[in-house]
Amino acid sequence: MVKDLKHTKGGAVSLPEGQPTLRIVATQPNANPKGDIFGGWLMSQIDIAASIIAVQRARGPVTTVAVNTLQFVAPIFVGDRVSFYASLVTVGKTSLRIHIEVFAERFGRSYTQTVKVSDSTLTFVAITAPGKKRLVPK
Repeated sequence: MVKDLKHTKGGAVSLPEGQPTLRIVATQPNANPKGDIFGGWLMSQIDIAASIIAVQRARGPVTTVAVNTLQFVAPIFVGDRVSFYASLVTVGKTSLRIHIEVFAERFGRSYTQTVKVSDSTLTFVAITAPGKKRLVPK
């Protein structure tokens, strides 16, 4: 979980320490006519970022079994650079829970504003190639 965010005026924050699990620029094909990025696009990117951590820890294939929480905090706009910070919350016998915080960097002519746009937790189950549950290595 990301901690100690430095809040500034207008809800802007600083990016967390460390490297994001995933970073991507939001583009026009993923936007509605007003220029906001579709929530479904964000949900799929969250799933990808969380799965990167889950696959690493499970040392093999995983599948998403639950979106435990998903909160849309602020919109994402075309041109925003979107950063996904993932962290392992819990590891069970066959499952893993991953927390994701998402930030958008908005670029203007003379400024950059960073805004937290989403917070979520997903659960994955480690699977074998045919799709049966398997134990997560210790």
